[in-house]
Amino acid sequence: MTALELARQIRGGERRAIDVLEEHLARVAQHEAQIHAFNLVTADEARAAAHRVDEAIARGVDPGPLAGVPLALKDNLCTRGIPTTCSSRILEGWRPPYDATVVQRVLAAGAVPIGKTNLDEFAMGSSTENSAFGPTRNPRDLSRVPGGSSGGSAAAVAADFAPLSLGSDTGGSIRQPAALCGVVGVKPTYGVVSRWGLVAFASSLDQVGPFAADVADAALLLEVIAGHDSHDSTSIPQPAPALSAQLDRGVEGLRIGRITDLPAGAAPDVVARLDAAFAALEAAGARIVDVRVPAFTYGLTAYYLIAPAEASSNLARYDGVRYGLRVPAADTNAMYAATREAGFGAEVKRRIMLGTYALSAGYYDAYYGKALKVRRRIADDFARAYEQVDALLTPTSPTEAFPLGDKTADPYTMYLCDTYTIPSNLAGHPAMSVPFGTGAAGLPVGVQVLAPTLGEPVMFRVAAALERSMAGVGGAR
Repeated sequence: MTALELARQIRGGERRAIDVLEEHLARVAQHEAQIHAFNLVTADEARAAAHRVDEAIARGVDPGPLAGVPLALKDNLCTRGIPTTCSSRILEGWRPPYDATVVQRVLAAGAVPIGKTNLDEFAMGSSTENSAFGPTRNPRDLSRVPGGSSGGSAAAVAADFAPLSLGSDTGGSIRQPAALCGVVGVKPTYGVVSRWGLVAFASSLDQVGPFAADVADAALLLEVIAGHDSHDSTSIPQPAPALSAQLDRGVEGLRIGRITDLPAGAAPDVVARLDAAFAALEAAGARIVDVRVPAFTYGLTAYYLIAPAEASSNLARYDGVRYGLRVPAADTNAMYAATREAGFGAEVKRRIMLGTYALSAGYYDAYYGKALKVRRRIADDFARAYEQVDALLTPTSPTEAFPLGDKTADPYTMYLCDTYTIPSNLAGHPAMSVPFGTGAAGLPVGVQVLAPTLGEPVMFRVAAALERSMAGVGGAR
C-alpha cells in the first residue's frame, strides 16, 4: 500500500498507526537477516511515535501528511540520542544531541521512523559493500548489490520494510540504488532540502532526498522535507515546491532532450529501456529533441577530484579527541594516526588521500583548480541544452544490479557506475530515477529524468508520465 493511502486511512481512523507499524516491523524481523538494510532498528522509539499519532487522531488533531507512515533514515542523518554511525567505526558510540532538519520535518509531518539504514562508509561507494557493518543485499536478488551509497534506504523500500525512506546523494547515491532496486529515488536541486544534520561527505555536492515505491509518494515526501532552513547557509530561501498537483498534468507539449553525445558504456538492455521511455513520452504528447552536452563526459573525472578534496577537509574532524573511536597511543599525533587507521575503511582512506593530494601545494591548480573549471563548463553546457528542452532523459545506471564482490577489486569500474548521475550533482540540478521495466537478467532498470535548477515540477510531470506508461503494460516494478 502506498504512503499516501496509508496516511489517509490512519488519518481517517480506518487503521491505527501502531498496527501499521507492527506489520512493517514483522516484515523486518522476517527478512532483515538476509537483506541487512538496517544498521539499527528503533522499534521502541517507533512504537512510541505511532502511539503519539494514534493519540493525536483520537483527540481530533491531524498529525500531518505522513500520519503514521513508517519511514527509514539513512545512517548519516543525525538523530537525537540514537546512534548515527555513517557505517564507520570512527563514529563508534556517538549519539547526536540533535535531529537533522529533515528528521525534524518528517516527525512533524507524522511519520514514524523505524531505523537507521546501512550505507557505504561516509556515503563513499556505489554498492553498499564499503560498510563497516557488512554489505546490504538487493531484495530483488540476494546475490546482487542494491547500489550505493544509500543501498540500505533503497533496499528498505524495495523489501517493503517501509513505504518511504531518506537517503543522501553526492554523485548518484540516491538515484543509482533506486534504479538497481526498482524504486523511485530523487536528488532535489542543491539547496532545496536542508543539509543541516547530514554528516558531510562533499558539502558542495551533498543533498538529501526521498525513496518511495511510486512517484506520488516521492513527491509527497519531498514536499515535506523541502523548504528554507536558516541553519543551512546554502538553503534556498523559498518554500517547498508544490509537486503533487503536477503529477496529472501530463507531458503534452513538453520538449524532452535526448543527449546525442552521451558517454558510452550503458548495457544494450539499458539502452533499449531508455529508447522505450522516449517512445512512451512521445506517445503521450511530448516532443523529443536531440541536444548536445559536451562536458557531460568529463563529469566523472571532475567529480573524483572535487568530492575527495572536500572529503579530505570534512573528515579531518574525526581525530579521536571529541567523539567516536579513540585508539590509545604514546602521544597525541600517534593517537590521531592510530585512530584514523583503525576507524576508516579502505575506500574512505583512498578518497582522503586523493583529496589531500589534489589540494596539496604544487598540485592544487593542476588538479583541483581545473576540476572546478570543468564543473563550470558542465553547468554551462546544461544551461545551453535547457534553452532547447524542458527536461533530459538518460540511463540512471549503466547496468542492472551486479553480483556482490563483482567490482570491489577495481575501484575504477565501481566509479563508472555513477557516469550518468554525477553531472547533475556538479551542476546542482535536480534529477530522479524512475523504474522502467527490467533488463536481460530480469532485474530493474531505471530511467533518469533531469531538469534545470528548481525544475522539480516539470521533472515530476515527466516521471509520472513514465510511470503511467509502464502501468499500462503491466506495471513498472
